[in-house]
Amino acid sequence: MRPLPPPRALLFDWDNTLVDTWSTIHHALVVTFEAMGRRPWTLEETRANVRQSAREAFPALFGARAEDATRLFYETFERDHLAHLRERPGAGEMLAQLAGRDDLLLGVVSNKTGRYLRLEAERLGWEAHFHRLVGATDAPRDKPARDPVDLALAGSGLAAGPEVWFVGDTDVDLQCAVAAGCTPVLIREVPPGPDEFPGHEPAAHAADFPDFLALMAPR
Repeated sequence: MRPLPPPRALLFDWDNTLVDTWSTIHHALVVTFEAMGRRPWTLEETRANVRQSAREAFPALFGARAEDATRLFYETFERDHLAHLRERPGAGEMLAQLAGRDDLLLGVVSNKTGRYLRLEAERLGWEAHFHRLVGATDAPRDKPARDPVDLALAGSGLAAGPEVWFVGDTDVDLQCAVAAGCTPVLIREVPPGPDEFPGHEPAAHAADFPDFLALMAPR
């Protein structure tokens, strides 16, 4: 992995990077698949397949019924998401530490609908940590397009580039980072496999938040 430029901004993915939401997403998908007459995904399939926003993914999954599926998914999700919201261990402590730095801008770029994203940040008391929280449908295109990165940085005086680290747990996050010219950082327990991310390889990997903070240490 190549040397890391010192960051001036950190853009985080949300779901399953900072918060654990797999159970809520999976339940809403099961309800939606069953209503559409489809075999529901297992939890393992949900973890493997959920990358894009519903706006991007549902037309391919449900064809002419994509609009009905989207409405049902979000109706189900909205009932549950705040009640089951959990931060990933150490996320809040890490964000508070980073937000205290005057030389660092924090933001979120998520494929969760922006309204739900901001409600969740408010519930956790994290909204003040971030310059902007950008979710699906906030920008003209969602991840992996670069549009939400540019929106997340708007008004900050910073532009997308190597000094902006994009931190996430999936290939879509890395693709978005590369599309915007940012530094892609993979945060998940399992290291990247050989040739797992062709064309959008992470510049660094962190297994957890202490590992990530170690990446931030001056060299």
